[in-house]
Amino acid sequence: MVANATATSTSSSSASNLAGSQMIAQNFDQFLTLLTTQLKNQDPTSPMDSNQFTSQLVQFASVEQQIKQNDALSTLVTNTNSSNAIGALNFVGHYVTASGATNALTSGSASWVLNAAKAGTANITITDSNGNQVYATTATLTGGLQNFQWNGTSATGATLPDGEYTLKVQAQAVDQSPITVSTSIYGQVDGVDLTGTAPELKLGSLSIPLTAIQSIAN
Repeated sequence: MVANATATSTSSSSASNLAGSQMIAQNFDQFLTLLTTQLKNQDPTSPMDSNQFTSQLVQFASVEQQIKQNDALSTLVTNTNSSNAIGALNFVGHYVTASGATNALTSGSASWVLNAAKAGTANITITDSNGNQVYATTATLTGGLQNFQWNGTSATGATLPDGEYTLKVQAQAVDQSPITVSTSIYGQVDGVDLTGTAPELKLGSLSIPLTAIQSIAN
């Protein structure tokens, strides 16, 4: 499916570039025809002003140069997009950590990475895609990085469906002072989304831009 998406994206890009080049080439041909017709039909007793003629020749050369530059740019863009798509496929099957608080619950499992400024106690809540709180707990934090694993059960013990869930942390130290806790998501890449302008990694139903990736592991 990924290969088909790559082919479709590349084909659409090529068609667009071809249409643009054909339009410029058509304008170029029209310009040449007009210039030639003007030279043929000018009054021999009052020929075209040399400055005007030089200006039109410069325009003629500029259009020709633009066509060549557009062709080179189209080739470069196509090669870059293909390279990015192929590079993104190398993430499939690997586990990644990415900035964010919303992760995908897949087969009863979702993981976050918490980074606490110092040790303390945290009130952790999880909400579904509609903003409804589905889970809450209290946890002890250590300073630095630590994992938080959720098995997809609600506060009442019900098993929740796969989907996107958002984690929120409010933490405080022993002296009741607030603790800053940043959140990242963690999961296994199971696909690549090539429908946008840049490839995005798929973690279940969640799409992650490559710029959000913080680390990758086997």
